Amino acid sequence: MGFVRNRTRLLRTLWRAGPVPFLALFAVRLAERLVPPLAALALAALVTEIAPPRPDGPELFTAALVPVLLLALVLLAGHLGESAAAPLEYLVKSRVDGAHRSRVARTAASAPGIAALESPEVRRLLREVRADPDHGVETTPGDGAVAVLKWLCGLLGAVVTCAILLRYAWWAVPLVLLPVIVNRALRFRQSSAVTDRWRLAIKGEMHADVWRNATVSPAEGKDVRIFGLTDWLVERMQGHIREANEPLWTHVTRVIRLQWLSAVLMVSGLLPVYLLVTADAVGGAATVTVQTAVLAAGWSLFQSLGSALELHHMAGAARVARSTYRLRALLAEPEAIGGDGRAEPGTAVPDRVRVIRFEGVRFVYPGTDREVLGGVDLEIRTDELLAVVGLNGAGKSTLIKLLSGLYRPTSGRITADGADIAEMDPVEWRTRLSVIFQDFNRYELSARENVLLGAAARDGTAPGRRGADEEADLRAAAADAGFAPVLERLPDGWETPLARSRTGGVDLSGGQWQQLTLTRALYAVRRGADLIVADEPTAHLDVRTEFELFGRLAERRRSTGIVLISHRLSTVRRADRIVLLEAGRITETGTHEELMERGGAYAEMFAVQARRFRTEEEDPA
Repeated sequence: MGFVRNRTRLLRTLWRAGPVPFLALFAVRLAERLVPPLAALALAALVTEIAPPRPDGPELFTAALVPVLLLALVLLAGHLGESAAAPLEYLVKSRVDGAHRSRVARTAASAPGIAALESPEVRRLLREVRADPDHGVETTPGDGAVAVLKWLCGLLGAVVTCAILLRYAWWAVPLVLLPVIVNRALRFRQSSAVTDRWRLAIKGEMHADVWRNATVSPAEGKDVRIFGLTDWLVERMQGHIREANEPLWTHVTRVIRLQWLSAVLMVSGLLPVYLLVTADAVGGAATVTVQTAVLAAGWSLFQSLGSALELHHMAGAARVARSTYRLRALLAEPEAIGGDGRAEPGTAVPDRVRVIRFEGVRFVYPGTDREVLGGVDLEIRTDELLAVVGLNGAGKSTLIKLLSGLYRPTSGRITADGADIAEMDPVEWRTRLSVIFQDFNRYELSARENVLLGAAARDGTAPGRRGADEEADLRAAAADAGFAPVLERLPDGWETPLARSRTGGVDLSGGQWQQLTLTRALYAVRRGADLIVADEPTAHLDVRTEFELFGRLAERRRSTGIVLISHRLSTVRRADRIVLLEAGRITETGTHEELMERGGAYAEMFAVQARRFRTEEEDPA
């Protein structure tokens, strides 16, 4: 049942290439598989006409003309079909694989959280189903779907061939067909084993991919050249490749050595039939016409059920299909975003969020035992500037990930105006937030597109499609973030690509990229976000620029809430509230003055930083 079900699924995917290409390819491949049996019929008809007692002279030419023309037409049709098949197959495979890649990308990107994307099993499945082969043993859904179509056409061709054999010598059918079936079953088993061993090799190949990418990446290229890592890197890559693929290579070698078995099966099926029909023809029990038809049809039966490569493609594509279903199931599980897997989203997001609360929130990253947050109670208002401070590893960045819905709390809940955000549409909820992560991404797009990404979900259009007030919001956001002077120096302004690898592109300094990221966040606020959440948003800025930026941010806090995470305690002094996070728990809260008067951990941290800055000012060297 699995054999039939897998092939049915692969056949259904062909329809995604479009009915016209699908039907055209089916017609071409069916005609190709019918050429051998039809050629056998035409050849038998020709022999019948010219066999003794045969006419002489013009009568022989006239008698043979029709069978010769028929044979020529059959062979010409086969040639034309083969010529048309290659571009049709390319078109069909491209469309099927393109649709598959789009579905996989959408499935992965649409997962509500990122916990699943950190799972080794999900990473392996993504590598397996990406339909972008790097090695000869990998197959794609398009490869498998076309192979199934050819196999089906081959079955129809085999039926016609068996009908021809039955007409001339019924006993030839089982004698030829049985070795054909055994040969195909053996080859399919070998192909399935190759696919299984490739699947086991993927984990090691993923390790090798890290080093493959490092050899051509400008970022890692700096370290490779400065530290002289070339030989070490290549040896490391080759080591992973050898270790991962050794079982696969061993099996492929064994399959190659067993090719003689297929030849034996073919000979065991054809030789007895050829000898028997020839003996009958010599003894007069059968005519030369029968002999010719059986000889041609017997060979075509071996050809009709496809090649070993087609069987390999079917086995590999079936594995990709199963892994794709497995991937979708994993990404749809409650554990895919961590936490307790509460109900599906169904609560509407408020038009204007006023208060967000962490209520007894505990969190443990999936696959670990250490509790990162241990019972956090925190209120965030969207009309204040809240600063969250603490040492590295205290759980500050985890707070942002939970607030954004990238993970769910292991226990407790996060509410927006009293409603649990876990029950809201995550896409809609995130339009209320404008988040700046500490490890923000640098997209190799134009400056304009880099900023427009901040409100792509809310605007409902692809970045770069200009709305009526888009330009004004861009300019205002750039001015607030201090990015306007940088923009003036770019060769093509907003349209400048921010990557040296692109034509006319430039790269920005770390501080300039941070200003651009702030511009993106402020643009999202102008498009409707209620809260800015920033994790170390000024780590690459100088002190003067940082001071001016926070002044502009502080002016906006009554209309848009700000959650600021920073190690520089001097920058949070103007916050309406400061909370200190220690070992996953909030231990102090208040204004800067209140916390300093309390003389606790915050006051001690501030004093340490103040002494360091005074020392640097006194001895700048």
